[in-house]
Amino acid sequence: MQAFTTLTSRVAPLVRNNVDTDQVIPASYLKGTTREGLGEGLFANWRFDESGRPRPDFELAQPACQGAQILLAGENFGCGSSREHAVWALQEYGFRAVISTRFADIFRSNSGRNGLVTARVQPSDFERLHAVLAADPGWQITIDLQSSQIALSESESLFFDIDPFARHCLLEGLDPLGFLLARLPEIDAFEAARRDRLRDAGPSVGAQR
Repeated sequence: MQAFTTLTSRVAPLVRNNVDTDQVIPASYLKGTTREGLGEGLFANWRFDESGRPRPDFELAQPACQGAQILLAGENFGCGSSREHAVWALQEYGFRAVISTRFADIFRSNSGRNGLVTARVQPSDFERLHAVLAADPGWQITIDLQSSQIALSESESLFFDIDPFARHCLLEGLDPLGFLLARLPEIDAFEAARRDRLRDAGPSVGAQR
């Protein structure tokens, strides 16, 4: 998994509350056996009309959103089903971080396991960020995961919350399996010490019987 330290990017605002995972990636895109192509289905029911033509008025279709790696999302983003494909689709599209005032728990957990930053900010800070982007849609911000801050400019920053374990794994570039493998020396040392203790203790009562 790619480590995340800082990211400077334009922001794509999609300020809709209670966006569920079926809206993030419709079920019709879940037939494949790999993650490839999931980005094409991101928000497909909003991005395309009934004939498959792009909707020019959709938020992510605006010129300032092109190439943005940060999504500004409404409250309770990622609710609904537990499909991990929602995270994969966001990443395949190009997003590396999502900012919101609240995330659905399972979506937040899936994001941490797959390298997507979910930065939770206070409502007042969300409104401040939204106002900055409304005034200048091409404005770039910087997410600093080490300090848990979002820099709007050289003189203004906002703090965000993120699950501590997810933050550690993101900074180190570790998925859950990688986290365990990185601790193999500690695991081996524990098992060796355990074997020594059992050997020194002699046969157990149960074994004697």
